[in-house]
Amino acid sequence: MTTSPTDLRQAHAHSVSVTGDALVVDLDDGRTVSAPLVWYPRLAHGTPAEHAEWRLIGNGEGIHWPALDEDISVEALLAGKPSGETQASLRRWLESRSH
Repeated sequence: MTTSPTDLRQAHAHSVSVTGDALVVDLDDGRTVSAPLVWYPRLAHGTPAEHAEWRLIGNGEGIHWPALDEDISVEALLAGKPSGETQASLRRWLESRSH
């Protein structure tokens, strides 16, 4: 089964949780989407408190974690796209957290 771009844009997040190994997003159409946490290195390096501090952006089209400077769109989740962050960018971010 394929999903059309129209279907991807129509889904909106309403609930988010981060487990030890997955990002789990409940959508307003009744679906639950889960993606491996390793796909999102900033989330993988975050603390449980940082994971819990998220907010919906664009009326649920995406999720933002302020303490981690991470944004993930529902469209990317549904398309199975992991983070596009480069290793250099992640390294700089990790170094900034250690100060």
